[in-house]
Amino acid sequence: MRILLVEDDRALSLAIAYRLRKEKITVDCAEDGLTGLSALEESPYDLVLLDRMMPGMDGVSLLARLRALGNPIPVLMLTAMDGVEDRVAGLDAGADDYLVKPFALDELMARIRALSRRPVRWLPRNTITAGDLLLDTESMLLKAHGRERELSRKEGRLLAFLMRNEGQVLPRGVILDRVWPDTVVEEGNLDIHIHYLRKTLEETGSACRIHTARGIGYKLAAASRERGG
Repeated sequence: MRILLVEDDRALSLAIAYRLRKEKITVDCAEDGLTGLSALEESPYDLVLLDRMMPGMDGVSLLARLRALGNPIPVLMLTAMDGVEDRVAGLDAGADDYLVKPFALDELMARIRALSRRPVRWLPRNTITAGDLLLDTESMLLKAHGRERELSRKEGRLLAFLMRNEGQVLPRGVILDRVWPDTVVEEGNLDIHIHYLRKTLEETGSACRIHTARGIGYKLAAASRERGG
C-alpha cells in the first residue's frame, strides 16, 4: 500500500509517517497543498491523508481539484476544525472520511484499514473530467450530456490541459509550452484552436466555457462558477 500524507505540521507528519512505515506501508510526505497535488499528478497512490488547513492551497481546495479531475482515490481528511459545518464542507468536497485532531494513531490506522477495503470508483486511466465534460485523451472523444464530439489531436491536448487546470487562468506562453512542447505553434493559431473549442463546447450543451483573461491567457470554468467570480 502506498499513501500520500499532505500535512504542514512537521512533528505530526513525522509521527504519522513513522507509524505507517512500522506497518510496512510506503508513505510520501508533502508539506503543502500544491506539492501534494503535484505528487498526485506524477505518481499513483492508494490513499491520501489530507490536512484541511495549509498555506497556499488548503485541503478542501486540493480535494475539490482532485474530484474535478476525476481522481477517485480515497481521501481521509485530518483537521483540528471539529464543527459540523466544517465536516460537511470536507465531505461535500469529496472526502471519504474525516478525523479530528488530536487523534490516536491506532484510530488512524483503523480508519486507513477501513478505507482500503472500500471499492474505488473506477475511471479509465486515459479519461479526465471537468465540470460536465469527459474527455478520452487517447481517442480525443469529448462527451457532455450524452453528446459526443471528436477533437483533433491538437485541440484535444489543448482542452485536456484546460480541463486539468479548471478555474485557473493559464498564460498564453504556458499553454504553448505545455500543450505543444515539441512543436512551433504561433500565438495566432492558439486563438484559432480556442475559437473552435468554444464552438464545440456550445454544441455539446456543456455549462463549461473558455474565458479570456485579457492580456494574460485563458481559463476553463463552468458558467455558474464564472458568474460567482
